[in-house]
Amino acid sequence: MVTLKQGEFVGSLDCGTTSTRFLIFDKYANIVAEYQIEYPQYYPEPGWHEQDADEIIESCDTCITEACKALESAGWSKDSVKVIGITNQRETAVAWSRKTGKPLTRAIVWDDSRTKNSVVHFEHKLATVGLEVKPGVFKKGEEGVQALKEITGLPISTYFSAIKLHWMFDHREDVKKAHDEDDLLFGTVESWIVYRLTGGVKSGLHITEVTNASRTLLLNLHTLKWDSVLLNFFEIKPSVLPTIVSSSEVYGELAYGMLKGVKIGGLIGDQQGALVGNKCLKQGEAKCTYGTGAFLLFCTGEEIVKSSHGLLSTVAYQAGPNAKPSYALEGSIAVAGSAIKWLRDTMNILSSAAEVNSLAAKVPDTGGVYFVTAFSGLLAPYWDPGAAGLLIGLSSYTTPAHIARATLEANAFQTREILESMKLDSKSDLKHLKVDGGMTNGDMVMEILADIGGFTVIRPEMRESTALGSALLAGSAIRIFGWDVNNPETLAEVNTQGSREFKPGMDEALRETNWQGWKRAVGRSLGWDEGVDE
Repeated sequence: MVTLKQGEFVGSLDCGTTSTRFLIFDKYANIVAEYQIEYPQYYPEPGWHEQDADEIIESCDTCITEACKALESAGWSKDSVKVIGITNQRETAVAWSRKTGKPLTRAIVWDDSRTKNSVVHFEHKLATVGLEVKPGVFKKGEEGVQALKEITGLPISTYFSAIKLHWMFDHREDVKKAHDEDDLLFGTVESWIVYRLTGGVKSGLHITEVTNASRTLLLNLHTLKWDSVLLNFFEIKPSVLPTIVSSSEVYGELAYGMLKGVKIGGLIGDQQGALVGNKCLKQGEAKCTYGTGAFLLFCTGEEIVKSSHGLLSTVAYQAGPNAKPSYALEGSIAVAGSAIKWLRDTMNILSSAAEVNSLAAKVPDTGGVYFVTAFSGLLAPYWDPGAAGLLIGLSSYTTPAHIARATLEANAFQTREILESMKLDSKSDLKHLKVDGGMTNGDMVMEILADIGGFTVIRPEMRESTALGSALLAGSAIRIFGWDVNNPETLAEVNTQGSREFKPGMDEALRETNWQGWKRAVGRSLGWDEGVDE
């Protein structure tokens, strides 16, 4: 009988948009064991994107089990995992029954755009009724818009989960009934996962972590509490909402499975997780994660920087219940890697996602083609749910290689748009950008990003930054390895495998010409879908 070694490791459950992974890290952020599985996505109507909350949990259970088996195959006892963190797709809305612990309907995913009419409804309500900021005192119109942004840091958009929940009230009778009868529990994905992993209807915790809460349109950024002004405006009972917790504390223990009894010590939304994993913990540091979508976060420290150029103010992390929160400016791109998946699965231009790099490399430019990847509208800095996907500049000269290159350029152009807004809001110029996520594996993507952006792109060798962020927060909660996210110097030995830099090589005049072409293409895309029917 083989005796398994005892060690000290930290686990991270990373539940992304299309797949779940469980990674086990050592004190240097080396991955000791891992397992990943995709779970089903549902697209019942154009613009709709749903997930089955039970299938999400099944994927979590499978990943934890299989990663632990891999750990044991590597000679380590599963008891070596001392604490786990969880990171998740953020704005996805889950509704379940307090009495049964079962989902009441499929989850509405963050990039789902069915709620356009709900957005119009609340914009109209803001314009005509207003936001009741004090008893009997209403702020309407532009004053109301600014008051909402002052409280939440967010605009009214299909993106955020309060809008999705209200859509459920209007269109899912079970959810409305549960809300009326106080049988409804609502949460984002980390809230649902923790509820189930800690025992579900018997003993499950109903909590949500502060960065995820800051994406609901219901959190007051200043107090880090649910705001009654917002709950009244969006017509949501406070009883359905989870308790807000920090990003790093011991919340509870796993109630079953191979890691039964192991503490859950870190929770964080995936994009903020990548910020922590990249150790962008100081004011002025930024990262962009390129996955299904792309998300650029710029750390503003303890200051809430208000954006007047289409960005979001959001919580970056709160490393402990008594710690001061750190904030960030964020720019969100709805479609990044999913555009490559579209080329592969729908257009059949690619046989694999990785092939986009070699195909794009066959041509020196796009031949005048621009691809505005507004499959579900445009997020930052436009916030236009009516924008439409657009391929423009096509001619008989255009080949699949030109379209592949235009897809990669779309990603770079949108990144530059967000960075231009960040420069204006933060009054600072970004010299380099740290990147991670599946799209960054291709050198061609990185070269195009540097050329179009006109800045240095830094790609770390160890790019599992999102999972690492939740692991660091979990480890920090129990001070394993001396980690303390509030003292970045304690993380000096973490993720030191080095990085590769990509510097811009494009002529400045050509860069500007291409940039103006992109702006013209986006202008054609905006407001395409103005008439939305119920």
